[in-house]
Amino acid sequence: MSRTAPLIVTALFGGEDFAFLDGLRRRHFPPERNLVPAHCTLFHHLAPELGGELKRRLAAETRGVAAPRAMLAGLLNLGGGVAFRIESPELEQIRHALSDAFTGMLVPQDQAGWRPHVTIQNKVEPRTARALFTELSAGFAPRPLAIAGLASWMYRDGPWEAYSRHMFA
Repeated sequence: MSRTAPLIVTALFGGEDFAFLDGLRRRHFPPERNLVPAHCTLFHHLAPELGGELKRRLAAETRGVAAPRAMLAGLLNLGGGVAFRIESPELEQIRHALSDAFTGMLVPQDQAGWRPHVTIQNKVEPRTARALFTELSAGFAPRPLAIAGLASWMYRDGPWEAYSRHMFA
């Protein structure tokens, strides 16, 4: 397995929540652009040389640790898409600890403020996104979201290749 690809870090959803979110994504994301399943990105690009250290830190954040509490808290209109906003102070603490550990090695996108979300639709006409936003908003109520673990992936200009999985207790 080549380690020359940048690494992405995501939160993994519990089974029922993943099925719900990924089902919406499969229905509303343009099929030719939907190369990865529903996810919440913590980091978009870490250097492949950090792989060993990243695995160690993700394991330390999850091993024997209760899953962070989280909520699907609202909807975001992305202009050309729609996402669910995620609220989780505990997941934010994990991301902050990882961000501190990799200070000076983060790309600008990962240095900027973090807005946790799961994208359901992207790369569509604004009117199509507004219609889905209106549809989903009509029946939306905040609800708990199961965060089952953390994962890292190798980005290879298409579908992601699994690098590591770390499940909460």
